[in-house]
Amino acid sequence: MALNEKFAHTRAASLVCTDPVVPVSGDPVVAGQIPGVAERAEYTTGPLAGQTTVALDGAYALSVKGIDGVGNSAVAVGDIVYYVAADTPKLSKKATGVRFGYAREIVTTGATATILVQIGY
Repeated sequence: MALNEKFAHTRAASLVCTDPVVPVSGDPVVAGQIPGVAERAEYTTGPLAGQTTVALDGAYALSVKGIDGVGNSAVAVGDIVYYVAADTPKLSKKATGVRFGYAREIVTTGATATILVQIGY
């Protein structure tokens, strides 16, 4: 082990989410440029108040829209998925957002579907 190692194999962390500001379990979230999925609702009391336990890797069933920065666009397996705070749903192929992960299933052009998304890049 390196002497400067603080955490090994970090799969989750308690973070202050920048969007959504008050996440609930299962929400895709971002903490600045860090993507993840809320494992629980935000802590409201105690030393972790204002923080959320966020999964930083893994694959989750999440709502994704088949659009990109130009308009409707199908999502293919392996496409990069971005988190756009102003959109509903938050995940799509719009490269103006925070890079979130990879699509593991397809979404047809213009449609919204719950698909498997692998967090990270």
